[in-house]
Amino acid sequence: MSSLCSFFLALLLVTPIVHSTPGVNTEIATLEHQNSALLQYPTSFTQNIVPKPIHSHNDYWRDVPLLTALSFGVASVEADVWLVDNILYVGHEMAALTKDRTFDSLYVQPLLKIIHGMNPVDSFTVNQTTPNGVFDTASNIPLQLLVDIKTDGVETLPAVLKALQPLRSAGYLSTFANGTFTLAPVLVIGTGNSPLEPIKALEPRDFFFDAPLTELTVPSNTTWSPTLSPIASTDYNVAIGWSGIGPISDAQKANITKFVNDAKSRGINSRFWDTPGWPIFARNAIWQELINDGAFWLNADDLEAASTF
Repeated sequence: MSSLCSFFLALLLVTPIVHSTPGVNTEIATLEHQNSALLQYPTSFTQNIVPKPIHSHNDYWRDVPLLTALSFGVASVEADVWLVDNILYVGHEMAALTKDRTFDSLYVQPLLKIIHGMNPVDSFTVNQTTPNGVFDTASNIPLQLLVDIKTDGVETLPAVLKALQPLRSAGYLSTFANGTFTLAPVLVIGTGNSPLEPIKALEPRDFFFDAPLTELTVPSNTTWSPTLSPIASTDYNVAIGWSGIGPISDAQKANITKFVNDAKSRGINSRFWDTPGWPIFARNAIWQELINDGAFWLNADDLEAASTF
């Protein structure tokens, strides 16, 4: 053996073997593979999801109603309800209704289950006085549930109020009572054929009214406030009409600003529905204009696009 080979052999024999420590990604992978208890906690259902002022228009059209919206951090969902044989069914039109897709099965029971899970009863929560909402990153933010009544409003309202009883009994409904508004995990608002006068007469009130955004300053026998109407909405195409193609006119921009400010001055959040969804660049231009002008809720059908906008 040459002297050079003998040298390297001796070097290998005396050099200690150094074992590299696992890197952070290796440690993460190990803990996840082990399903470690260190990674588990009771309110992780919406872990890392940040709530956003987006409204899921016709939410029942989503791949999974309610849950798809929550997965994108959407803080407002909409259900169209039809009263048929004393049962509230959900769908855009009568032809879309099925026996399985009811207001209770798609919204009430899932919300009850989710919120129960976000409010574990244990030694850590024994002194907690207010329930957590659906969002783990912001448990004080309620989920807004718009109930768009499609059948006769006066006839359907009692059925809706009855359907909400499980959430009411659990203390999960935002309520106005004895002059005090108490925010809770769910804020339910009637729209569509929801009847104004019977809703005004509710005491306590845990079902609110979607006010007419363009008529807040019109003299009437109704005082618009967030204790009656936390939200005010209008048809974008009728009230504004800008297509998103080409520049918006001064008059159109002034209308957006006026309606938004009419609502803001009353503590009411504004929403423009029926905003164009195509072409995409035009939709985005309208979204940007509404945000710039202070509109609170971004009405959307493409929730993924809205959540990353």
